[in-house]
Amino acid sequence: MILKIVAIIVCYLLGSVSFSVLLAKLLKGIDIRQHGSGNAGATNTLRVLGTGPAILVLALDVIKGIAAVWIGFWVSDGNEWIPGLCGIAAIVGHNWPLYFRFRGGKGIATAIGVLASLCFLPALYAGIIAILSIVFTRYVSLGSLIFVFLTPLFLIFMGYAWPVFWTSLIIGVFAFWRHRSNIIKILQGRENKLGSGGSKKGGKRVV
Repeated sequence: MILKIVAIIVCYLLGSVSFSVLLAKLLKGIDIRQHGSGNAGATNTLRVLGTGPAILVLALDVIKGIAAVWIGFWVSDGNEWIPGLCGIAAIVGHNWPLYFRFRGGKGIATAIGVLASLCFLPALYAGIIAILSIVFTRYVSLGSLIFVFLTPLFLIFMGYAWPVFWTSLIIGVFAFWRHRSNIIKILQGRENKLGSGGSKKGGKRVV
C-alpha cells in the first residue's frame, strides 16, 4: 500500500513539471502565465512562442499522462484503481504544480495521455469528434470539453470497467472546472478562435 501511495505522489510531482513555463523561460526569458491567456499549456504556447514549441509542449504533456498511468500499472498488483489515480495525480500536478506556485494549465494534453493509456479506443473516438469540432469551430476549448465529455459515454457503451469510467468522469469534472471561464465566453461569443492570437487587455493578450 505504501508503494502505491508513493507512486501517486510521484505522479503528482511528475505532473507538476510545467513544460510550457520552462520552455518560455528558456526561449524568451518570460513567465508564459503573464502573457497570452495566462494559461500554462500548449494552446497558449502556440500563441506566445509559436508552432514548434507548442507541439513540443503538447507532446511532453501527453507523455506525462502516459508515464503516470504506466507507473500506476507497475505498482498496481492488479488493483484497477491505481493507474487511474496515478493519472489523476499527474493532471492535478499539471493544473496546480508544486514547483510553480500552484498556477498551471488546464490539463487537457495530460488527460489525453492518461485516457489514451487507460482506454485507447473510447479516447480515440472521442478525440476524433473533438478534433472535428476544432476544425469546424476553431474553438480549442470546446474541442477539449467535447473530448472529456464523450470519453465516459463511450466507456459505458463499450463496457469498460468502472474504475476507468470513474477516472474519466473525474478528469472531465476537472476539465470543465478549469474551463469555466471559456464556457462563459463561448456562450457569449467572446471566445478566441485558434489562430486569432487573442484580444488585448491591459497590455496583455487574453483568452
